[in-house]
Amino acid sequence: MPSLLDQLLISILLGLIQGASEWLPISSTAHLRITEQAIGFQATPLFNVTLHVGTLIVVVFYFRHDIKILLTALVHLDFHSEYGRFIPLIIVGSIPTGIIGILYDKYLADNYQTFLIMGITFLVGATLLYLSKYGKENKDTITYKKALVMGAAQGAASFPGLSRSGATISSGLLQGTKRELAFKFSFLLSIPAIIGDLGVEAYLERGNFSQGIGVAPLDLLVGIVLAMVAGYFAITVVKKLVLTKRFHYFAFYTWTLGIALILYALLVH
Repeated sequence: MPSLLDQLLISILLGLIQGASEWLPISSTAHLRITEQAIGFQATPLFNVTLHVGTLIVVVFYFRHDIKILLTALVHLDFHSEYGRFIPLIIVGSIPTGIIGILYDKYLADNYQTFLIMGITFLVGATLLYLSKYGKENKDTITYKKALVMGAAQGAASFPGLSRSGATISSGLLQGTKRELAFKFSFLLSIPAIIGDLGVEAYLERGNFSQGIGVAPLDLLVGIVLAMVAGYFAITVVKKLVLTKRFHYFAFYTWTLGIALILYALLVH
């Protein structure tokens, strides 16, 4: 069992990694698995859920004004205004996300988190990221077809190595969506998905929250605060890079990491 100081340092490290990698197009799940393997630490279900709560809070805070307008439109059953049209689109996009996510958790999650699989998935995600630079910005609306594709991409991001923001924004750009719109819709679409993920994980792990390595309340607080701080910074960076047509730069990092993981899995591990 780690010492109190070691546990605090681990909370700091994992909180920063979760917050940054959840929203940068580099896959938080894969980065957490790699880090835990490197430091010999297995996070408890409670700690994992807590970190994800931090990333949920920060995306809600970042888009609080958009969410307020969305909720106002929903209360008034307004589905024709700019934000009102987002409501059915988010619902439609969430359907493939939920279906793919449930199927992954039920049939694949236990066997598809190896370094080899993550390395291959990193390469797929990197290629999608790079191809997004060729998207033609000729559409200033999200259609149901686009929402379905972006939702499916988000569901595919259940695989460690494929980033939620990377998959959804790239798929939006490749369909010709304006950059700012692809960015905004991607993050708004992520909110119900994260809430769903948290609900499913909390339900499945409800009997394990008190088991395993204990985590002090201070460590949980530190982890969630740092996940929020790093997450806010990451969203800001993603927005800037998307709008300045440099989002695909992350592909070079994930290509490199994917190749490194594959070589490690084949030659060392």
